[in-house]
Amino acid sequence: MSKPYTPPYSLTTAIVSLVAQIGEAVGRLSALEAATTSLRLRRINRIRTIQGSLAIEGNTLSEAQITAILEGKRVIAPPREIQEARNAIKAYERFTQWQPSAEKDLLAAHNILMSGLLDAPGQYRSGGVGVMAGAEVIHMAPPAKRVPPLMRDLLHWLKTTSEHPLIASSVFHYEFEFIHPFEDGNGRMGRLWQTLILSQWNPLLAHIPVETLIHEHQQEYYAALNRSTQHGDSAAFIEFMLRMILDATPRAQSGAQSGAQSESILHALASAPLSANELIAHLKLRSKTGAFKRIMKELLDNGLIAYTFPDKPSSRLQKYRLTRKGQSRLTPAN
Repeated sequence: MSKPYTPPYSLTTAIVSLVAQIGEAVGRLSALEAATTSLRLRRINRIRTIQGSLAIEGNTLSEAQITAILEGKRVIAPPREIQEARNAIKAYERFTQWQPSAEKDLLAAHNILMSGLLDAPGQYRSGGVGVMAGAEVIHMAPPAKRVPPLMRDLLHWLKTTSEHPLIASSVFHYEFEFIHPFEDGNGRMGRLWQTLILSQWNPLLAHIPVETLIHEHQQEYYAALNRSTQHGDSAAFIEFMLRMILDATPRAQSGAQSGAQSESILHALASAPLSANELIAHLKLRSKTGAFKRIMKELLDNGLIAYTFPDKPSSRLQKYRLTRKGQSRLTPAN
């Protein structure tokens, strides 16, 4: 009986340290999330995730445009880019239905993600493929006939490994990109699947926009992939991905704090209109901070609150009231 496949990777002291730091950061984020329903925050982070992952592949849509597509509004942009965004939105809506080690789910996800963009979405490639950096081929993927057994081995390893999910998800991501099992869409699929693996360890990790950080460090992302390939060991890529996850967590923490303050403001206004100073006192802030101003502007722009004197925004008698839309945000269904 042949020995089960194990991807080649080593655990460095940096990797072990990063796993511990991420565990602590996620614990702090969990405490913040408990203070708010945070559904709106999760929606914002999901949009950031989609925008970041697509931007890595050259899609130029902004967060605002992806939000508009999500809301069914008309967007003027290249049709392919709009299709990519619609597909990604649909894929993340199905997110919780998939098992990371199930091949049928992997193929189903690719089918959704690349629908209307490829002739045969949801099917492994039938020809050779290389990873390009400009005009240079930096990686030739294994022959097409090797893809099915390689993917079965990798998925079996993922199902049976006792490795920490932070490490296992990064190893899977690297091995997936090395195999490059599909004609196109491998990058966004690899990032989607790592997030899926992580979300089953801790659901909060489904809402941390790691892809935004990867987009900001895109050259490092490809460099880490290349170093791992050259060394025959994915440690370099594991370290890179863990740094991105760790660096993304403070952004999510900041968002969670803002989300908690937004929820607190809406609940306060549910009783009666309040002035800015009264809201500051309610939030136990020392002054009208920049964060408070941004939150109030966002609540006004989104129609969740409104001025009591809309024609006189600077009136000394000005207060804020909860709108019908804001009231609906406080219902148990939300």
